[in-house]
Amino acid sequence: MSELNTSGAAVAPSSADAPPPSTRNNEKTGFQRLMSGSVGRNLGLVLALVLLVIVGAVTAGDSFTTFSNALVILRQASIIGVISIGMTLVIIAGGIDLSVGSVMGLASIVATLAAIQDLADQTHWVFMILIALAVGLGAGLINGVVIAYGNVVAFMATLAMLVAARGLAEILAERRTLIVGDRGFISFMNSDFIGVDILIWIFAIVAALGWVLLNRTTFGRRTVAIGGNREAARLAGINVKRHTMWLYAISGLSAGIAAIMILGRTTAGSSTHGQLYELDAIAAVVVGGTLLIGGRGTITGTVFGVLIFATLTNVFVQNNLSSSVQAVAKGIIIVIAVLLQQRFAKPAGRES
Repeated sequence: MSELNTSGAAVAPSSADAPPPSTRNNEKTGFQRLMSGSVGRNLGLVLALVLLVIVGAVTAGDSFTTFSNALVILRQASIIGVISIGMTLVIIAGGIDLSVGSVMGLASIVATLAAIQDLADQTHWVFMILIALAVGLGAGLINGVVIAYGNVVAFMATLAMLVAARGLAEILAERRTLIVGDRGFISFMNSDFIGVDILIWIFAIVAALGWVLLNRTTFGRRTVAIGGNREAARLAGINVKRHTMWLYAISGLSAGIAAIMILGRTTAGSSTHGQLYELDAIAAVVVGGTLLIGGRGTITGTVFGVLIFATLTNVFVQNNLSSSVQAVAKGIIIVIAVLLQQRFAKPAGRES
């Protein structure tokens, strides 16, 4: 209520006397703030993974709970996991990459061409690795240039690369499977370190590098900013086009690393390598909590997403269930994840 001053005029109450504004709707306890952030989302993924492990232990028994089976799950998750790390960065920035599976197949073919293997014999099998990485990086750069500087929608640009890379792989291989002849390469890719397969170590290293890049570098902060509000990021001085180009280059490089891993696992290059891997990677990223509209996501969540799907596959295999039922289960999980995103997710800069 207003008071009268010495002249009789009404004055507004001071801030000390005024009632405090209502903050009931905005108040959150420390625990609520913690659970509404990345910790809460990752905790949900951990609980889902634990639930799958319990189901596997109950239904498949001792064959599921062995250490060797745990390594099998991690080995199955490793290749798609590496692709998913690159995909996470692209999706956080508001993009999409449908070409990673085809680029992986193309890289595996180019690296196992007779001419490349001959050069590797004359030098070292590392030459094959460098070629696969170069193919992946080159394809990613092409995607990035077309999207960033050609202003082509990411969906269409990477769809074109998906078709073109698969077709080129078939042409180069003449629809044949190309066998890796270098025993040194095969021995290295099938070796282990302290009892853990080299493929799992590669996945762990790529995931760690992806986490550092996203959470501890300016590049990562700019990636999140572009996904949250592209125009605001541009006005803040971020070179959005150049940054976008390098994001797709990283995604292509991840596909090249995956090509090396599949060569070590199958000892052969094939134009069919990586079919539908792009869909599996997107599914793992989405289940891991990354928003398809960009602006939010975590490498840790993606790793859990990959492990959830790998564990689910293993549970179905252990129980001799059909792949069709497994596909239905994956579809349900993806739908639930997207619905939860729509219900709870509000990335910075997008709140209404």
